Amino acid sequence: MFHGVDAACEATLLTTFRGPHLRHSAPTRRTIEGPAPAAPMPTSAPLQPADLAQVPLFADLSPEQHQRLLEQHRTVSFQADQQLVLEQDESQGLFLLRSGLTKVRTFTADGSEAVLGLLGPGDVLGEMAVLEMGGRRTADVVCLLACTAVMLRAGPFRGLLASEPRLALALARLEANRLQNLNRRFCQQSGDATTRVLAALADLACHTATGAAATAPIPPLPQSELAILCGLARETTSRTLSKLRQKGTIIDTEDGGIKLADLTPLRRRGLL
Repeated sequence: MFHGVDAACEATLLTTFRGPHLRHSAPTRRTIEGPAPAAPMPTSAPLQPADLAQVPLFADLSPEQHQRLLEQHRTVSFQADQQLVLEQDESQGLFLLRSGLTKVRTFTADGSEAVLGLLGPGDVLGEMAVLEMGGRRTADVVCLLACTAVMLRAGPFRGLLASEPRLALALARLEANRLQNLNRRFCQQSGDATTRVLAALADLACHTATGAAATAPIPPLPQSELAILCGLARETTSRTLSKLRQKGTIIDTEDGGIKLADLTPLRRRGLL
């Protein structure tokens, strides 16, 4: 998950991310208009070894190793606002998110919420806490939408990690990428309200599906949640969204969600 950030760096970042509604707002797998999103993993059928080949962390493993990872796996479902992972809980395994949208969060010493990232379909979470026996979660993972995930047992993952250099390298790449994204979010917290809102919307869009573009429709979320994601007060977020609607930068979708219709302001701000 985002546990790969070393303690000193994480402490520095979280100290800066203080405020009544603290959250990051930067893309982790940003595309613009294309390419078309990859076909989503089926969520009704049981997870198969071939499905793991679609996950970057496991893409270089053999079918036999994929089967080993799936030993005694189980599927879990959560509703919006439920916690998939609790900070400080002992780790029993890692999760592969198959559908839905989640936020990774923790709290600063003064009780302010700090969101470290978003995770969507195809993302792996909780991988760092399983590296040692008795490892504990270092952040909450909360469902923004209804979610389905597969829990993979810690033992097979640790065993493969010890014997398979390709898995170790893929894990290092994953954590390096997440640290870079966290650094971008850190920098964007100094931006104005419009920059924060645009970055948060693009981040949400890109996590709605594997390979989704910044123009992908964003499902309906409570405005209070959007405010937290933007790191702004609810009233400021509401005013900024209204201005963006008037300019045609965003449009409302039929299901009550939002869609970025004009990416020019994001490009001018270096958000794409």
